[in-house]
Amino acid sequence: MSGETRRGELGALLRSRRGQLGPADLGLPAGPRRRSPGLRREEVAALSGVSVTWYTWLEQGRDTHPSRQVLDALARTLRLSEAEHAYVLSLAGYSAPRPSAAAAPRTAPAHVQRLLDAQVGLAAFAIASDWHIVGWNAAYAALYPGIAEVADEDRNLLWLVFTDPSVRRLLPRWEEDSRRFLAEFRAEAGPRLGETGVAALVQRLRSASARFEAGWSDHDVRGFTSRERLFHHPRTGDLRLEHHQLTPADHPDLQVVVYTPIDDGCTPARWATLL
Repeated sequence: MSGETRRGELGALLRSRRGQLGPADLGLPAGPRRRSPGLRREEVAALSGVSVTWYTWLEQGRDTHPSRQVLDALARTLRLSEAEHAYVLSLAGYSAPRPSAAAAPRTAPAHVQRLLDAQVGLAAFAIASDWHIVGWNAAYAALYPGIAEVADEDRNLLWLVFTDPSVRRLLPRWEEDSRRFLAEFRAEAGPRLGETGVAALVQRLRSASARFEAGWSDHDVRGFTSRERLFHHPRTGDLRLEHHQLTPADHPDLQVVVYTPIDDGCTPARWATLL
C-alpha cells in the first residue's frame, strides 16, 4: 500500500468514526441544530489537543506525518476499539499498542477448551501470559499424570519444569529443555516483568530452584520455534513429539501448545495406551 493510499484510508476511517459519534457520547452540550450528524472537526481537534487545521489535513489525507501520541489521542477521542486503534497506528507506520495489563486468566475460555478437547490423541494445553496452565485435554493429562491434582497456585509451566520431580523424570533432556523454556519465558514476559504476578513468580522460582536462579542470571533470551521434544513416559517409554504453539486471534494473552508424533515408534496405537 502506497503512502498516499495509507493516508487516504486513515482519513476515511477518522471521518467515518467522527460521523458515528455525537456530542452526548463525549459529554458535550448538544448546541444548535447541526447540518450533519456526528462530531464537528473542531470538537475532535480540541478534545485531542491538535489544531483544527491540522486535523482537517489529516482527514483529507495530506502528508502530515502524525506522531504516535497524536494518533493515540485521536483513538481515545473517537472511542476506537483495540483493533481500530492498532489499524490506525499501522496505517501511519507504527506498531500495535501493547495489550492492557489485565490479570492473566486462570481458566481457559470455553471455546479454547473445546479446541483442546478436539485434539483427540494429541496432547494439548493452554497457558496464559504468565505461563499459568489454564486448560488441557485428556491426552495431556495422560502424558503428564497428576496435572489435575496440582494446586492451582503451582499449576504454572515454568514452576513445574523447575520444581516438580515427576516433570524432571518425564524430560530426559531436562537440562536443555529447562534452559530453553527459561529463555522463551524471558522473551515473552520481558515487557511484563514489572507486573505483580510475573515478578512474584520469578522471585518464588529464584528462591525455590538454584538452577532457575543460575539460568535467570544468564539473561538468555530466545524466541519460540516448533521443535522436537523427547519425553520418557513411565508406561510407554520414550515418545518423540513435535512441539507447536498457536495463539488464538481473539485471545492473544493465551498460547495453545500441541504435541504431534513425529516418528514411527510413536504410533496412534501406542499413544492410545496412555489414554
